[in-house]
Formats: sequence, C-alpha cells, structure tokens
Amino acid sequence: MIPAAIEDMELREHIASLPADGREVFLIADDTVRISSVSATAMVNQMRANHRTGLMETYILGQAYIAGALLTSTVKGNDRIRMDIECGGPVKGLSVEAWASGAVRGYLYRNPIPLDSPLESLDTSPMFGPGFLTVTRILEGSRIPFSGQVMLGHGSIAKDLALYFQESEQTPSLFYLSISFDKAGRVWGAGGIFIQAMPGADEGTLSSLQEEAGKLKGMGKALSCGMTAREYAEQAFSAYSPCHAGHTPVGFSCPCSREGFREYLGSLPEAERKGIEEGSFPLVLECFNCGSEYGFGKEEIESIFREER
Repeated sequence: MIPAAIEDMELREHIASLPADGREVFLIADDTVRISSVSATAMVNQMRANHRTGLMETYILGQAYIAGALLTSTVKGNDRIRMDIECGGPVKGLSVEAWASGAVRGYLYRNPIPLDSPLESLDTSPMFGPGFLTVTRILEGSRIPFSGQVMLGHGSIAKDLALYFQESEQTPSLFYLSISFDKAGRVWGAGGIFIQAMPGADEGTLSSLQEEAGKLKGMGKALSCGMTAREYAEQAFSAYSPCHAGHTPVGFSCPCSREGFREYLGSLPEAERKGIEEGSFPLVLECFNCGSEYGFGKEEIESIFREER
C-alpha cells in the first residue's frame, strides 16, 4: 500500500497529538459479555486521504472501517472478517475487510456518492435503501469461509450489524459508531463500541446494558480531546467493573504492492497484453481496496511481457 499524504498541517498535528489508534477488549458479568472499544481517528483520516472521499463518503466508509476493527474481536491469529453491503440506494454498497491483527481496508461501490440535493444531515438511511448485509469469516486453515446475511432493516451500519448478529447468529449485540467532524468538515475524532453476549449471559444484564448503550454519545468528540478508547469504555461502563482483556493496534493497511501488480500484468492473456501495448502510457493501476496507484512505463510493461512469454 502507498499511504497518501495528509496535506492539512493542522490536521496532521492534531492526529499526532492523540493516543495511537487501537482496539480494547473487556469482559463483564462473570465473563458472559464482551465489550470492544476502538479508537480510529488516524485510520479514518488515512482512509479519507487514500480514497479521496467527501464528507458523506467519509462518514459512511469511516463507520464501516470502525465496524470492521470492532468485528475482529470475534476472530484471532491470521483470521479475517469481511463485511459487505449491497443495496439499491445511491451508495450501491461497500466492502470492508479486517484482520485479527488490526489491519483494515475497504472501499465504497460509488465514490463520490451521487446526490440529488446538498446534504442536510448525516442520516445514512436514504443512502442505502433496500439491500443486504453479509458478514464473512475467513479462518486460517479452513477451506470454506462462513457467511451469514440479513436484509437491511435500518440503513444504519450500527443497527444493521446488531440485526445481523441477532438474526443470523442468535447473539444479542449492540454497536455504537461515532465520527466527529470539526467546523471545516475534518475528521477530528472517530471510534466505536461493540457489546456482545457470550454463552450464559443473563437477560437482566443484557437489558441493563442495552439501556446503558442507548445513552452512549460523543465518543468521537471525547477521543478528539485525547481520551483513549480504554478510558471511554471504562467510564461508560464503570457500573459493571469491566475487566480489561486485551489491546490490539488498529490501522488502515492493505497488502497490495507494486510487485503484486507486476505479477498480475505478467499473468494476462495475450489479447489483453496487446491491448495494453497499444494503449497510452504510463499505465496506472489502482487498488480498489486502498486507493493506491501504481504506474508502469512502456519499457517496463514490455519487459514484464517478455519475461512471461
């Protein structure tokens, strides 16, 4: 991946002043409920720089990145998890992939999202419309990924993920995703919470947690002021004496590389090679997962094709 430069000096200084992005995991209620808390300000800003997204695009894809980082608390080792949305609204859909290690990448089907009128709010339901949300776990050593799917019921990533876990995995869950913009439309703070019932969870505790989660607010703002994801969760759920169970750094990362694209070019059939040789140069290939661009000159292309003939 080629990280795009964040040109705004004030924004760069602000990001540098904050604690590093990360995912914190807590257990409460005799280890029957897991709470994951993520800080993601740097990740969302780097995503925005690489994908060159506007405000609404940043809000939707940024929430999906935060959700991806939270979902990785359900996998381990070299496992990864993918969230896909396909829908009839202007956004058309998105795909985000996240590794247990904390790496997250992904893209919008439409960027920019075509809008009939200027934004009046950050209500995402008109952006999605009818559609489906799919969650896929790709586990190391398993030949067949596990996937579940639900119809979109809310047009909100947080609410539709909770719906997915309830209907597809029969696991009561809650998501809270928060992105705070400053007056200039810059992402000043971003993070989220994922509450998931484990085997043996008490219904009374879950009802109480649901009520508490409904009061969650201002996480992005709090993180923008220097609070950590751990501090936010410990404060929000102090009544449950959360036990900290682990920390994982998170960030925008993609395994794409120039060498990978060279191998791709070398594997093309003869007809496609001919079309490239007759086209204009430099040939620029873009990784749709991270927005990185790799340019190849005419002489390099000819050399790649000679090597593979």
